[in-house]
Amino acid sequence: MTQSRTHTCGELRLSDAGKEVTLSGWLENFREVGANLGFAVIRDFYGTTQVVAETEDMVKTFKGIVKESTLQVSGTVRERSSKNDKIPTGEIEVVPAGVKVLGKCIYNELPFEINRSREADETARLKYRFLDLRNPDVKKNIILRSNVISALRRSMTEHGFLEITTPILTVSSPEGARDYLVPARKHPGKFYALPQAPQQFKQLLMVSGIDRYFQIAPCFRDEDARGDRSPGEFYQLDMEMAFATQEDVFDVIEDVLPPVFEEFGTYDRASKAPFMRIPFDESMEKYGTDKPDLRIDLTAEDVSELFGDIGFDPFNGSVIKAVAIDNFHESRKMIDKTIDAVEVQSGKKPYWFRVDENGEIVGGIAKFVTPKKDEVISKLNLKNDTLVVLSAGTKGEAQKTTGVVIKLFGAAVPGHMDKEQYSFCWIVDFPMYEIGEESGELEFCHNPFSMPSGGLDVLLKAEKGEIDPLSIMADQYDLVCNGVELSSGAVRNHDPEIMIKAFEMVRLGEEDVKKKFPAMYNAFCYGAPPHAGIAPGVDRMIMLLSGEETIREIIPFPMNKNAADVMMNAPGEVSPAQLEELHIAIVDTDAQ
Repeated sequence: MTQSRTHTCGELRLSDAGKEVTLSGWLENFREVGANLGFAVIRDFYGTTQVVAETEDMVKTFKGIVKESTLQVSGTVRERSSKNDKIPTGEIEVVPAGVKVLGKCIYNELPFEINRSREADETARLKYRFLDLRNPDVKKNIILRSNVISALRRSMTEHGFLEITTPILTVSSPEGARDYLVPARKHPGKFYALPQAPQQFKQLLMVSGIDRYFQIAPCFRDEDARGDRSPGEFYQLDMEMAFATQEDVFDVIEDVLPPVFEEFGTYDRASKAPFMRIPFDESMEKYGTDKPDLRIDLTAEDVSELFGDIGFDPFNGSVIKAVAIDNFHESRKMIDKTIDAVEVQSGKKPYWFRVDENGEIVGGIAKFVTPKKDEVISKLNLKNDTLVVLSAGTKGEAQKTTGVVIKLFGAAVPGHMDKEQYSFCWIVDFPMYEIGEESGELEFCHNPFSMPSGGLDVLLKAEKGEIDPLSIMADQYDLVCNGVELSSGAVRNHDPEIMIKAFEMVRLGEEDVKKKFPAMYNAFCYGAPPHAGIAPGVDRMIMLLSGEETIREIIPFPMNKNAADVMMNAPGEVSPAQLEELHIAIVDTDAQ
């Protein structure tokens, strides 16, 4: 036990009555009942303990201490006459013989009430994060984070993976998000970059003869914040396996993650192996997204032929998708409210009609649908009390709107979402290439280092015009849980010849590959093993496990939405001498 205490503030029980103890912690509150009676609450990392002042001097002592000062209290444990069954120490109290202030709080007014800090303005919480973390409800997420990471490390080690740290100072990547750049003092005009991910290094480890690698890897991307993405830095369970296939990666993840989710999650149910596998195209058609929430039982159906000729202008020449929601007994107000929310999130207005309890088509666009009533009910197999929500537009627009319809109506309509579980799935068979929206030319769809399904043969066929390049699939996969993408992974393209041919498809030659990825290309020329990997996001996992809505709640010291640390005042200015040493000059572009 540390010198300043014999017990923690969450440790004492009725069996400790009569003991002489010393506690250390923060003064959470002091309630004066009279001149010679008052009750203090002392809080530390482990819990709270009531301290009762029964003399006038002791009452004065506590009254003179500002809340949130750190104290050392020595005294005797006794049974409480008025017990508190809401806390573990609620059967005892400590009668103090002495009180010592270890660290004085000099502010009589706190920026927020500690135990209600989650109700405070976010800027205040981030600026005084050290106070925010004193709140047990906030602190528990940080404890959860530590426990989850420990469990992941333990499981990965048990599966034969070796934890290896990779460099933080590296070279700027020509692909992906914006880099954070670090000027190199000894190399004027040149910059290091913080790694967006350890992708190249972990593949180089496979070439180096490491069989199974992992790390809890810090990654840095200059991206805007979202509810499920923190700006600046994030962490992932990065792993790679030599001589491995997609199945090998799936086996490991399906063995590692469900027990962690069941042990530490808000819900105690998680998908068992094997997880459902959904081809990318099927996921987009059926769920309107490549991140389906399988806790919801709603799916979409293409009804373009059925509804394309009903005389409703928004459907003319459009792709039309329908989501049928049976056992629907909600109000018109609920429908309108949810339809509006779908439009806000998707950018397109959905339309609807309902089959009532008598089998009649009513509401929304019913007058356009009614002439084809029997055909519609038959082809969509509609039952009474069913709401049908329709999305229209280009294929992409209809799919996107459908995805939001499923998400919002699935969560809002009783009986269509089995919420209290963690439902995993794999999205597989991603397209290798796509037509770029801006360029109008063939581009990589996702990861350029994924192995094309079919290898060199399929690339040569596309080059000869025997097959459409857009039909080429990649050995790539996404891991999704409850509608949240936890990770992308792939079987890597480890063959220099296949790599060159894959890049030639997007108008980049051998010299371009050598220039952009010199170390990896060079290493692959020395006999690279087939390898595959994945990197589930640790922050997103813990957000799911904790049930929090925003990722900032599970990060010890998060940045705000503008990627600023208001507690440390980062980013900050540096002195002219520092800039000169780094060979950097700041140019006022507004003055030019």
